[in-house]
Amino acid sequence: MALIVAPLSHVPAVLAGRKPSHVLTLLGPEAEGPVCGGVRHLSLRFNDITFPMEGLTPPTADTVRAILAFGDEWKLAATGAPLLVHCFAGISRSTAAAYILACAFSPPGREQGLARALRAASPSATPNGLMIAFADGMLAREGRMVTAVQALGRGVFSAEGVPFDLVFD
Repeated sequence: MALIVAPLSHVPAVLAGRKPSHVLTLLGPEAEGPVCGGVRHLSLRFNDITFPMEGLTPPTADTVRAILAFGDEWKLAATGAPLLVHCFAGISRSTAAAYILACAFSPPGREQGLARALRAASPSATPNGLMIAFADGMLAREGRMVTAVQALGRGVFSAEGVPFDLVFD
């Protein structure tokens, strides 16, 4: 299986070139999202923060539940078309969601390998730790997802990530 991860600025090109069946948008509450006609589209609105900050909206357990449910919908559709996950920069929220879905679709014990695959695919990936912590609990991974992402550390600095595929089986 493969998930496409991209920043917002690359969404039109990815839609045209890769033709995903599902698009997961993870943007701030005030951001303008892409037009994704003809595909199943879920837009979740929250800021890329890992602890409460006045005036900002953090990801919640419900955010992660919605990501997991949307991933299940894509997997059950079994069209063979990819799922595109994007956020504003393609570095934190989208890489967290892609890692969460890869873990959800893989047996327990593969968390470190999936984190290494994420880093190999995207040197700038810095998954949102709060999203990962919620998912770790929901998927009963006993801290392995959190530990694996913490071991990655901060990715190389970049204002915007480059589209990539996170491939797993």
